Amino acid sequence: MVNARSQAPYQLLIADDDSGFRDVLKELLAPYFRLFEAESGEEAVELVEQIHVDIVLLDMHMDVLTGLEAVRIMKQTNEILPCILITADATEELRQDASAARAYEVLAKPVKRQELVSTVSHALVDTYHDPDVPSWLGN
Repeated sequence: MVNARSQAPYQLLIADDDSGFRDVLKELLAPYFRLFEAESGEEAVELVEQIHVDIVLLDMHMDVLTGLEAVRIMKQTNEILPCILITADATEELRQDASAARAYEVLAKPVKRQELVSTVSHALVDTYHDPDVPSWLGN
């Protein structure tokens, strides 16, 4: 069992090739997390291999490595790492592929703030068994 980490901020990685979307996510999540960002799936994989990350938000459509491909590689490095895919085309086929790759969830763009916060909160509680996450994340 993984211990709760209420005293130190969780480290969240945002991987998206759209800097504007990364900025929106950063603005929303900065008060609650220590944030890292990647412009590509490859860069996200490298960061997960180099630093401790508690949760990852990934765009599905990035050059070279898609978000789904990056999740598959990250899960080899850290099998419990919750990875949330965010995509404009959240099809049932993608949801099935993401589930097979052990992604935590697939969110459809445009993602609503409450849906994002709720999903991130549930992922942290489910993974790290930290009962305080919903209260400090405002969920």
